[in-house]
This record gives sequence, structure tokens and C-alpha cells, in this order.
Amino acid sequence: MFHLIFPAFIVGGLICVIGQLMMDLTKPSFTPAHVLVSFVTGGAVLGALGVYEPLVKFAGAGATIPLSGFGYSLAKGSIEAVGKRGLIGALSGGVEATAVGIAAAVFFGYLMSITFNPKG
Repeated sequence: MFHLIFPAFIVGGLICVIGQLMMDLTKPSFTPAHVLVSFVTGGAVLGALGVYEPLVKFAGAGATIPLSGFGYSLAKGSIEAVGKRGLIGALSGGVEATAVGIAAAVFFGYLMSITFNPKG
């Protein structure tokens, strides 16, 4: 089991370190929103080029849970859907591949918003 957890921990941690360095070394111009967009876009580009797939096979959740994994899933879903449905698949495949994650984010975000009161 350790052989599965260790690579996920290392890769996921390195992705987080990259994001933190991006914010720390470019203050104040690079915000968390920039990191979010960079990671999703980077994951999509690396997924489309076939570079992210070996990382997912090596690190599992360490590569799929961060935002770059979301971009990778979008690209992978679009590429697979293009083979089945053509150009319309490029537009719908990514959303279909990530629908469960998007629905979970909306559901749990709503649940947290009705459960807790923000201070401030």
C-alpha cells in the first residue's frame, strides 16, 4: 500500500509547491486565481500532448485530485469524444468527463453555505 501512497503524496505535494512558488515569487501580481487558471490550462495542455497520462499512472490521486488533474480530465474527455462524435464531441466531451466532479463541487459548496455562517 505504501508504494501507492508515496508517489501520490510526492507528486501532489510538488504540484502544491509549484503553485505556492508561483504566488510567492511573483507578488503581488500572481493571485490564487491565476494559479487556478494556470493549473487547469496546464493540465489540459499536458493531457492533450499525452504528457500528463504517465504522471497519472505513476501518482494516481496525487496527479488527478489537484486542479491540473481537472484540466487533464477535460482534455482527455474531449479527445475521446471527438473520436466518437466529431467536432461536437470537442465541445461536450470535457464536460461529460468531469460532470461528476462539477456536480459534487456544486453540491458540497451549497451544503457548506447552508451549514456554516461566514464571519465578516
